[in-house]
Amino acid sequence: MNGSLAAAVVGTGFIGPVHVEALRRLGIPVVGLCGSSPERARPVAQRLGIARVYADYAELLADPDVRVVHLTSPNRHHFQQVQHALAAGKHVVCEKPLAMNTDETAELVRTAAQCRQLTAVNYNVRFYPLCHEARARLASGELGRILHVTGSYVQDWLLYETDFNWRVLAEEGGELRAIADIGTHWLDLIGFITGLTVESVCADLATIHPVRQRPRGSVETFTAGTLPPQEREPVAITTEDYGSVLLRFRGGARGALTVSQVCAGRKNCLRFEIAAERGTLAWNSERPEELWIGRRDRPNEALLRDPALLAPGVGRVSDYPGGHAEGFPDTFKQLFRTVYTAIAHREAGQAVPPELVYPTFIDGHREVALCEAIARSHRERAWAAVRDEV
Repeated sequence: MNGSLAAAVVGTGFIGPVHVEALRRLGIPVVGLCGSSPERARPVAQRLGIARVYADYAELLADPDVRVVHLTSPNRHHFQQVQHALAAGKHVVCEKPLAMNTDETAELVRTAAQCRQLTAVNYNVRFYPLCHEARARLASGELGRILHVTGSYVQDWLLYETDFNWRVLAEEGGELRAIADIGTHWLDLIGFITGLTVESVCADLATIHPVRQRPRGSVETFTAGTLPPQEREPVAITTEDYGSVLLRFRGGARGALTVSQVCAGRKNCLRFEIAAERGTLAWNSERPEELWIGRRDRPNEALLRDPALLAPGVGRVSDYPGGHAEGFPDTFKQLFRTVYTAIAHREAGQAVPPELVYPTFIDGHREVALCEAIARSHRERAWAAVRDEV
């Protein structure tokens, strides 16, 4: 990996350090860290061994050593931070959502199309090797036409009314939360694997805790609070804890998705089942090394991840031999490897090879369009078309 493509990371919460670790595994220097304040960023930088803490985002963008900016800041900052990074000539890897609404994401798509920099959105779940394997098997035609897709993404970290994080606030994260935060990972993954595009949705959402108890201070993602009652204050919540969505895909296939952040015992469980004419593929992120292959007229199969057994080309995103598990951190590494290889080609004036498929700003725009359609469907209690044109 080209070490001259140095990066800086914006954000010091749960996901920022994940980016740092994955970049270092690839040999990409992380030259600096930017947080909401230098005081907040400094202890994180010290823990991660990052030498430079920026006074603010403008100082980061002025740093000539930074070639790529990784944005892991709260959702409401993404639009402006992406704009400024592109204007400064930096490549951008942005956490989802790309922005807060499709007016903003469409503008970013147009801006990115006029820049020479590479732009990507961090839908990392695509980069579990067996998700690439499922995509290859469907693309080969061996399973025939896709009939329907079902699945879920469920967690329990917001099960109690005392569980709190900035993501539950609409002004910080957007109108939707469970759907936007984790449901979009499922939707992006299914689009990647199947090649299908959702054309309309019918949604039912629920806020299980319309009032949550906010600590007097910040709380990091996935951390449990044990504060006494006098150190909390009630806050009205409008974002959903749960949602179910019926899907209609272009071409006639159907689907159904359930999302929850209040499902006890499920820490981070994404599941899908793709039914096709000659077989079914099923996968569970809490058992990421196994792809279930269902058959009608012969025994079912369980494919264990092993680069020697995967479809041609899929081994590119699987580094370890069978039996040596690859999991969540590896998906970031594989996504960033793909993105940085594409950047190297672009900077050398070469075409990006077609096998280097990564989530683009167009994908980021489409996921926000899906969220808007889901919110509209829930409000109107009716099917809603997905308006994803730019």
